[in-house]
Amino acid sequence: MSEATPSPYSRSLPRRAIGLLSGIAIGIAAAALLGLVIVQGWQVIARYVFNDSPSWTEPVTVLLLSTAMSLGAAVGVQTRRHFSFHLVADAVAPATRRLLQVVPAAVIVAIGATLAYWGWILLLDGWDIPAAGAGIPQSINYLPLSIGGLLMVVFALEQLFDALAGSAANIEGAL
Repeated sequence: MSEATPSPYSRSLPRRAIGLLSGIAIGIAAAALLGLVIVQGWQVIARYVFNDSPSWTEPVTVLLLSTAMSLGAAVGVQTRRHFSFHLVADAVAPATRRLLQVVPAAVIVAIGATLAYWGWILLLDGWDIPAAGAGIPQSINYLPLSIGGLLMVVFALEQLFDALAGSAANIEGAL
């Protein structure tokens, strides 16, 4: 299908919702990176200019880094910028190509579900333990991991449904 005539499904509510979700996730990841620069900048200024290093910067930095990494990885799945085999997929028959789309999407669903589940378990496990130097729970760093895993599941399920349906746009340009 040409880009001028998108499939009816590409304009559907689920596609728009997934695109919006992806945009929000990348916006939060970008804000986390900006926050990381600000927090680390303050850490350097406080340590070397004022000789008074704040204790809260390390746990906040880890949380911001976890947020940027987890949400960025999830959006990488949605935009199909994850590990793939373009040369192999281009050299095989369409039926094999579809299989080469289904298997990675299914694996990403399993990995994302594992990250979401165990991230949530670890978050709950340490929720009542305060982080050293900051007024946040010690396990708060697992929240972005759990959310990122859940987003990976949502984004990979979209790709899995496309591959199983044999969407022409998916087969031609998604690998």
